[in-house]
Amino acid sequence: MLGMQRIFGSALLTAALVCATPLPVAPAAPNVAAAQANWGSCLPIVDGAEQAPGAQCAMLTVPIDYDAPGAGVARIAVVRVPATGQRLGALLVNPGGPGASAVDTVVAMGSALAGSPINTHFDLVGFDPRGVGYSQPLLRCLTDAEFDAWRREPMADYSPAGVARIEALNKQYADRCAAKTGTAVLAHVGTREAARDMDEVRKMLGDEQINYLGFSYGTRIGTEYVNRFGPRVRAMVLDGAIDPSAGPLDAILHQMAGFQSAFDDFAADCARSADCPLGTDPSQANARYRQLVDPLVTRPARTADPRGLSYADAITGTFNALYSPQLWRYLTRGLTGLARGTDPGDLLTLADEYQGRDRSGHYTNAQDAFNAIRCVDAPWPTDPAVWAGLDAEVREAAPFAAYGSHTGRAPRDICSFWPVPPTSSPAPATAAEPGQVVVVSTTGDPATPYQAGVSLARQLGGSLVTFQGTQHTAVFNGNECLDTTVLAFLIDGKTPPSGLRCG
Repeated sequence: MLGMQRIFGSALLTAALVCATPLPVAPAAPNVAAAQANWGSCLPIVDGAEQAPGAQCAMLTVPIDYDAPGAGVARIAVVRVPATGQRLGALLVNPGGPGASAVDTVVAMGSALAGSPINTHFDLVGFDPRGVGYSQPLLRCLTDAEFDAWRREPMADYSPAGVARIEALNKQYADRCAAKTGTAVLAHVGTREAARDMDEVRKMLGDEQINYLGFSYGTRIGTEYVNRFGPRVRAMVLDGAIDPSAGPLDAILHQMAGFQSAFDDFAADCARSADCPLGTDPSQANARYRQLVDPLVTRPARTADPRGLSYADAITGTFNALYSPQLWRYLTRGLTGLARGTDPGDLLTLADEYQGRDRSGHYTNAQDAFNAIRCVDAPWPTDPAVWAGLDAEVREAAPFAAYGSHTGRAPRDICSFWPVPPTSSPAPATAAEPGQVVVVSTTGDPATPYQAGVSLARQLGGSLVTFQGTQHTAVFNGNECLDTTVLAFLIDGKTPPSGLRCG
């Protein structure tokens, strides 16, 4: 999973406005019909809506297939937190995933950024892409019980029989998606549709132009939108960028190398303590990690939770913690539990958070949406030899995550068995208007590596801001240099100086 923005808010944003002369108010579109907007309270609909008392919610009806409007409709959940001062327009936000709820994100932002320049000058707006979050129909592939069972599978045996079993499970997953959601819906849930839906949201808001802040996969939506609807963008910030020209296997390889780099940073930080479960020699951290987690393939560890810690959950929990140093202490505690034979439950909690499972055992549909969207956003190879070759490269790029040794074979991904064809293919972005886009890329971003942002900024002809750190995305996380720069761009249209580095 590409991951998503987790934290909003900083002292900077709650301070006085840093930019003296805002740009003129964005004019309303004279021929836009906003009649579909039946705004009401979010309280009956959105969990935690009380955090942002001013939040308003609505459902927007769009065609499932824009080329065949009579083939059915989807209903897009939209939330807005109105500007409290001189309104410059709407700031649409997408937190990534794919599969994360922008509605939930904007509700949280509305609370965290109350009184800030952002909330003063912009309506904060989020819409859940079709199939995601509160939108309908909802993408579903597995029941809660089926998802729990899926997570108990180690999927680590790359013998001929093991690969056959993993591929059978992957095909079963794809078949269940088709059965539960329907191929007519699955064929129209990609980024291509999300960009068109976003323009319908713009019309609903009654604005000629939008502002946009996209994190992680949200940068893919933003890139698609500015390439398709360029004149309708006032200002766009893309943080944690995806390179649209990269194929899916290249993206996997680069991402795994990014997670290895983040793991190395974690191991070096951990090694400063004599109690580090990976030891005090960072050069041995990969081997020590494997010693701790490999036994879980055949025997899960006992936890206070009766499910125990499976091998798959230990790996997932580790990846989740590597998104941000703020989560490293939980990874340390979980690995310490494995090392000492005590409860490694922190790793299970990390895995639950990543997979969208709450304490009652219910899952969001984030993972099902993640798979459904990525599988139609690019062609995926079906040749087993291609996957075997990728496995060899990934093991070299990310040895901390490599179980056993390369066997010359590897299972094909779920997307290799997907029941509908892709609707997009990798292609470079076309240049946006000068001063229209700012790309923020983090040097140690594990999920969307730094060079992807460099590449996207070059393709779009946008400004590149480099953030120095080990985390996934950085805007509005409290760095004064970065947040001041983004505020100046969004409010005043001031482009960052060339070569700016923050962090």
